[in-house]
Amino acid sequence: MEPTLRLTVAQATVRFLAQQYTERDGVRHKLFAGCFGIFGHGNVAGLGQALLQAELDDLTELPYVLGRNEQAMVHTAVAYARMKNRLQTWAVSTSIGPGATNMVTGAALATVNRLPVLLLPADTFATRVSAPVLQELELPSSGDISVNDAFKPVSRYFDRVWRPEQLPAALLGAMRVLTDPVETGAVTVAMPQDVQAEAHDWPESLFAERVWHVGRPLPEHGALARAAEIVRSARTPLIVAGGGVGYSQATDALAKFVEHTGIPVGETQAGKGSLPHDHPQCLGAIGSTGTTAANALAAEADVVIGIGTRYSDFTTASRTAFAHPDVHFVNINVASLDAAKLSGAALISDAREALDALTAELTDYQVDEHFRSRTGELTSHWNRTVDSAYRIDNPGSALNQSQVIGLVNTLSDPRDIVVCAAGSMPGELHKLWRTRDIMGYHVEYGYSCMGYEIAGGLGVRLACPDRDVFVMVGDGSYLMMATELVTAIQEGIKVIVVVVQNHGFASIGSLSESVGSQRFGTQYRYRSAGGRLDGDHLPVDLAANAASLGANVIRVANAGEFTDAVRVAKASERTTVLHVETDPLISAPDSESWWDVPVSEVSALDSTNDARAIYESRKRAQRSYLRPSDS
Repeated sequence: MEPTLRLTVAQATVRFLAQQYTERDGVRHKLFAGCFGIFGHGNVAGLGQALLQAELDDLTELPYVLGRNEQAMVHTAVAYARMKNRLQTWAVSTSIGPGATNMVTGAALATVNRLPVLLLPADTFATRVSAPVLQELELPSSGDISVNDAFKPVSRYFDRVWRPEQLPAALLGAMRVLTDPVETGAVTVAMPQDVQAEAHDWPESLFAERVWHVGRPLPEHGALARAAEIVRSARTPLIVAGGGVGYSQATDALAKFVEHTGIPVGETQAGKGSLPHDHPQCLGAIGSTGTTAANALAAEADVVIGIGTRYSDFTTASRTAFAHPDVHFVNINVASLDAAKLSGAALISDAREALDALTAELTDYQVDEHFRSRTGELTSHWNRTVDSAYRIDNPGSALNQSQVIGLVNTLSDPRDIVVCAAGSMPGELHKLWRTRDIMGYHVEYGYSCMGYEIAGGLGVRLACPDRDVFVMVGDGSYLMMATELVTAIQEGIKVIVVVVQNHGFASIGSLSESVGSQRFGTQYRYRSAGGRLDGDHLPVDLAANAASLGANVIRVANAGEFTDAVRVAKASERTTVLHVETDPLISAPDSESWWDVPVSEVSALDSTNDARAIYESRKRAQRSYLRPSDS
């Protein structure tokens, strides 16, 4: 008989996770960099004890990091996975009850963005001998449901280990999904607290090194031929580069393809950096938060080649961006879900492999010189717009948000990384930030989760310890979740946090105004004598808050002070927060695009009625793209 090891379920889980690896292109990576955790009665005696035992045996086996907020720990793990091209991630352990359900938002973010993270929430007693236990949800209609069932809709894989014998199948199922580029996302394995501490005789082979091969699916010959034929027919083609370009490490293949064909490239939020900002074929951001250059060519494109994009509403400008009456789509994606969108010709393949194959197929194809020239002219015009947005005529005057972005972009090193997620900042970064490195732009815009920024920045720096990380965060997002400043300081992990104080929700304030709602409920103010939230600004001091959490803090009021502060922060070895006030009413240059947010059809307010008229006018430009399939 095979030799066995007597371990608890939790000890077996930790030992198993430490032996999992991924491999792609002959390069092997340890799948789990470690385990984030916050302990409570549901996991302290199980996974907590197992992680302690592992740490005392070998600090490198599965390092443990204490987080401050359960949702934030998931964000940190997800940011790490993104920077590692989905080949590595972290596990996250919490207790049952609020600790577990705090992770649900993080799980949704991971699954929306298709980024791997392993969640190990504790669960109620499998034996039910002590039921109901502290924090247990009781339902009169069902005895086998716990709060952890809330993870099912937001997880790509869910299992609950009721018995030790179920553990191997649950863990192997989890690994399969975590390492699959198509299926990946949040993976949840719920562990009843009594089962975690239960001993079992495990076969030693369960703990052998296991390597999960991450392949590169090749394009099917017929689909490749159809795609090449469609591209060859194009007079005004356009590429939409999504996150799949980065995950498949296809930037060099993309550059080779566009340099030969002359096809220009618009970038999604996840795809920004697919080409350096000064590449001749780079139009920059596309869609609702895009550049006028990319959106002008999107409106004229007769063929759109989507590479690793899921065509969100921001990318398609709510299906108004691609206005050519006979536009065709060619969609390169490992996921058939995305490859089939917009009635496109589906090329289900790894992005790098597909681009190499298309380059070989299209040796006889190039756009004409007039189209190349138009690309250059439109890009030059947008670059002048960015220069104007960045310009600071008086170094002693107060800054607006676009100028803050320009200062960080200019003062950071080419390999430094900017991190953001929510508010007005992501849209301005998308259109204004000049990317110099594929890894240098990290904006979470699939879920655009307020509070992601600092936690995500921590994960980015863990993944890239040789680069400075600039976290750009507004006061609204900062107030949602600044807790991981403490974790960064605990672990000696340096991030540079730029807190932009504009006294409210700048993005939603602007949107509210555009839909006729007069910025209602979007500013941080006292109640006035009339009972409305329209009094003076609240005396919130975020700089003092950051200092109380242990960060170095520098208050800046103008460009000169900001420049000095960035230099101090880059020279420091500690986490530093730069606090700057800006005017939320000064917006970035217009993308000349649209985003579909319905406006009230009837209203007693003139502002709403005026907005509705504009909405109905823009709505008429929406298209279904329901043409006969090219696939």
